[in-house]
Amino acid sequence: MKYPNIDPVLHIWGPVEIHWYWMMYIIGFAIAFVIFKFEAKRRHSGMPMIESWSCAGIRSSLADLFMYPIPGLLIGARLGHCLIYNFSWFVSYPLLIFAGGMSFHGGLIGVIISGYIYSRKRNKKFLMLADLGAISAPPGLFLGRIGNFINGELYGRVTDVPWGMVFPHAGPEPRHPSQLYEAFLEGPVLFMILYLISYKSRINGVIISALLFFYGLFRFILEFFREPDFQIGFVLGPFTMGQIQCFIMMGFGIFLYFYARAINDLTGHQPVEKPLINIKKID
Repeated sequence: MKYPNIDPVLHIWGPVEIHWYWMMYIIGFAIAFVIFKFEAKRRHSGMPMIESWSCAGIRSSLADLFMYPIPGLLIGARLGHCLIYNFSWFVSYPLLIFAGGMSFHGGLIGVIISGYIYSRKRNKKFLMLADLGAISAPPGLFLGRIGNFINGELYGRVTDVPWGMVFPHAGPEPRHPSQLYEAFLEGPVLFMILYLISYKSRINGVIISALLFFYGLFRFILEFFREPDFQIGFVLGPFTMGQIQCFIMMGFGIFLYFYARAINDLTGHQPVEKPLINIKKID
C-alpha cells in the first residue's frame, strides 16, 4: 500500500508555518472542551447518570478550567520526551525543551498535576474532574496519532502484510502503519469503552482508572508493531520504554479503581450536590 505522503505543513503564512500536527492538538482540545461541557450538562440536567455522580459546583467557566490542563499537558509532554527519550541531548542542549516530540506519559502526568492544583484551588473533587477529563481525551489521542501518520513518524516495524507502507526516512522496507492502529484503538474504541462505563459506574474515579488501564493495555500491545525509539531501542528483553511505562500505567489504573471503590464503600453513597457547572456562564 502506498503511503499518501501528505505535506506536514498545512499552510504557510508569511514566516509562520502551520503544521498539521499542531492543528490536531488544537482541534483535539476543542473537541475535548465540547465533550466536557456536554457531559457536565447531561449530568446536571437530570439525564441518566446524574444521580450517580457526586459533583461539586464549578463556579468558574470551562475556559477557566481548561487553562490548567492545557499548559500542564504541553509542559509535561515536552519534559517527558526530553527526560525519558532524549535525556543526554537535553542535558547538552537545554533549549531542546522548546522543540521536538511529545510524550503521552509525560503529558498525562502534567495534566494530572495541573488538574489536582485546580481542584485544590477551587475546592472541587479531583476524581470527579479527572473522570470528565478522561472521557474527553480519546478524540485528541486519535487526532494526535493521525498527526504522527502525516508526519511519517513513530512508524511501525518492517512487515510483509499487504497494507505495509514505505515511510519517508524509514528505509525501503514496508512497515506497519502503527500510527493508524493506535489511532483506532486509542480513539473510537477507547472512547466507546469509557462512555459505556460512564453509564454503569456510580463511583468517581472509575473512568480515569479505566482510561489508565485500557490505554496502557492497547499501547502495550501495539508497541509490538511499532519501531522502538532509535535512541533507546529495547530496554528490558523484548520490551520497549513505552511498554514499561504502560505496564506501570496499567498497574496504577488497577490501584486507582480499587481505591475509588474503597472510598465509595466508606462513604456508603455519593449524594448529588450543587450543579456541576454554571451553565449560564458558559453558554
